[in-house]
Amino acid sequence: MNGGSDRRRLTSRASAGSGPSAHHSAGAGARFRRSRGLLPPDRFTTRSQLAWLNSATSRIGTTLDLERTAQELAEFTVPRFADGAAVDVLESVLRGEEGARWTGEGIPLLRATALCAIEELSSLEPTPVGETYVQSEERHETLLHRYCLRQGKPVLLSRMRDDDFSRVAPTASAAAQMRAAGVHSYLAVPLIARGLLLGSADFVRGRGTPPFSSTDLALAEQLASKAAVFIDNARLYGREREHVVSLQRSLLPRATPVTPGLRLHSEYAPSTAGHGVGGDWYDVMALPGGRTALVVGDVMGHGLPAAATMGRLRAVARTLMTLDMAPERVLARLDLATRDLEDEQVATCLCAVYDPADSSYTLASAGHLPPLLLDGRGAADFVDVPAGAPLGAGVIPYDPIRLKVPDGGHLVMYTDGLIKTRTEDLDEQLERLRSAALGLTPGALEAGGLVERAPAGAERFDEAVLLVATDSPSPRDDLRVWELPKDGRAASAARKLVTDQLSAWGLAELADVCELVVSELVGNALRYGNGPGELRLWRGERLVVEVSDTGPDLPQIQHADLSDEGGRGLQLINMLCRRWGSCRTVTGKVVWAEQNMPGAQEW
Repeated sequence: MNGGSDRRRLTSRASAGSGPSAHHSAGAGARFRRSRGLLPPDRFTTRSQLAWLNSATSRIGTTLDLERTAQELAEFTVPRFADGAAVDVLESVLRGEEGARWTGEGIPLLRATALCAIEELSSLEPTPVGETYVQSEERHETLLHRYCLRQGKPVLLSRMRDDDFSRVAPTASAAAQMRAAGVHSYLAVPLIARGLLLGSADFVRGRGTPPFSSTDLALAEQLASKAAVFIDNARLYGREREHVVSLQRSLLPRATPVTPGLRLHSEYAPSTAGHGVGGDWYDVMALPGGRTALVVGDVMGHGLPAAATMGRLRAVARTLMTLDMAPERVLARLDLATRDLEDEQVATCLCAVYDPADSSYTLASAGHLPPLLLDGRGAADFVDVPAGAPLGAGVIPYDPIRLKVPDGGHLVMYTDGLIKTRTEDLDEQLERLRSAALGLTPGALEAGGLVERAPAGAERFDEAVLLVATDSPSPRDDLRVWELPKDGRAASAARKLVTDQLSAWGLAELADVCELVVSELVGNALRYGNGPGELRLWRGERLVVEVSDTGPDLPQIQHADLSDEGGRGLQLINMLCRRWGSCRTVTGKVVWAEQNMPGAQEW
């Protein structure tokens, strides 16, 4: 009999629906097969009972996984106590809810959770572990339902008579299978913890073994009491983990904005370990001028405190990035925000701003792992971004780099949960990540194939975030960039460029307002910014016009008296446009303004 058949259901039960499957360990059946003559007929001496019960503490509940705990209970009793064991858990308990109180009416929905049996009972055909079962016309109420589930009492049939099989098995065919297999003794006990019913465990003995006695019943009740506490602890832990995962997912982006020149795939992968949920996050933000901001971060620690800190830092980072601040300035502000947190958390963060005009990234890192760049032609290297200190360490400033990406190139941003293993050092983990990325096709890479192929693989013990940005080789017809003259011709040149392009795009109705806006922006650049630099026009969800210069001062709306000749340009832009703003750059500043597209709904 193989390991799978060792865990067979002892009575055939009709199934309805499906659910989480129990954990099956390879070769478990072989460990629990009983050879005739190896055990004494009474199975226990009085002296060994206490030792056996005491050992249950170290062999049941070794993990905080509910299904695994139930399976450990079944495996612990076979073959030492019984020839076969089955553990059923209430469906509500498997969902993390509290157990039920027995009322004497109605039977709660159960799920077959764990099975274990010796080879001699292999003729029994079970319902697969993980399936629920309910009463039907073919299935009558059994002793387990009547006493264990309705009244919270045990059941003992020491020597089964012919009519007892129909009282134990839910169907006539199941009763016939039990007779044929030589089952002659039956015992069932409820699993009760903290006064609530969690499920039941039932046991059988077959040919060549003594029947269950009242001593065995007392032993089974004590064992069930211990195991029920372990199962309830696993339920409570599983419920807390689900809450943390739900909070974590709710704090991550629900939709990806329009990303000109980029194709993005983002993925959050919880850890396989219950404690590995916490503070990993990512964000994608659309910026003026068709740029896109990408952020990946990792708060040190796990659980609700890390998830809450992550939510606060992500909100601050999102606010700063949407102000179109440079990545290194965002990290400096995030460091201050992290130091202001009462729980003194530390986090790593990687910020990148993609500019579709020249397919380039501006990156800055606060102690984060380096991004991986694949050029689309078979080469992959980690980007040498100055690491900087983690957020909250108080060591600033941060140094940015500018990176040019070829058409079809991939930038892979991630958190350490994607690569962390318990046996390799960081250099080996990074090299395995690079090799795994090279082994994927572009389509598989863009679909998140690295989550399973990365060093940590499917057995990662920490959560992971993956963000894959692919430079799109398609023509960027929605973006136009021009260099403007730095003399008095700049305003007229900018107006002509804008009106001609709007006409080509079929947006001539926006030309009047756009001419006024670009005239004001260029005029301010001539007066206060040492002349205009670059004019950018972006057609997306909105129409954005942007002018750069080398001046250090950001424009502000001023109060203008009736007698003043100037000071009203930004007031007009503020009234005519949906919004406007400015940000500093390495060489000066950028001022931009947005107009709604024709037919777009205003909010």
